[in-house]
Amino acid sequence: MKVSMGDCDLHATDVDLVDRVTGGDREAFAFLLSKYRDYVAGIVARHIPTEDVAETVHNVFVRAYLSLGKFRASGEFRHWLASIAVRTCYDYWRERYRRREIPMASLTEGHREWIETILSEQSTEGYSESPYQEEGLELLNWALGMLSPEDRMVLELVYLQENSIREAAALLGWSTANVKIRSFRARRKLQSLLSREINRGGKK
Repeated sequence: MKVSMGDCDLHATDVDLVDRVTGGDREAFAFLLSKYRDYVAGIVARHIPTEDVAETVHNVFVRAYLSLGKFRASGEFRHWLASIAVRTCYDYWRERYRRREIPMASLTEGHREWIETILSEQSTEGYSESPYQEEGLELLNWALGMLSPEDRMVLELVYLQENSIREAAALLGWSTANVKIRSFRARRKLQSLLSREINRGGKK
């Protein structure tokens, strides 16, 4: 006998709900969507422009629904869903990626101070603790837009969100060696972009 929503779903595990969905119970997926909507939105919002978050979240759950047959009960559904969210964000940038350099209109003193801080940092602290955080975010978004989707996602996951190499690799579905090498190279590219921009700003 099918149990109605609300009677047992409050106590059902994610694995139970997935089994019900793959067995044809679409209402069980609606419960999973409701349970994890904010969680997925939080992940997506860290990678995608605000105006596209809602659509991207929708795409995440469509992918999850179509891929439920690949979910393994031995894993954690929350983490499995997070990996789909991250890969959907990666695909977002792949689809919209246009490699063109858009010069900054002008560098303020705050911009230059932030860049100098980042270029001298050996840890991730400078990204979040600079006193010129507003200018930093503006420049960072500009610089990330100059990088490939792969480099962008690795930098965001490893340096900005402080995931370990292993955690980032699991979320992206890449090897740890690939993430380690790319994160090092991507950080150097970012530093080069910022260094070039401050030198250009200094000549104005």
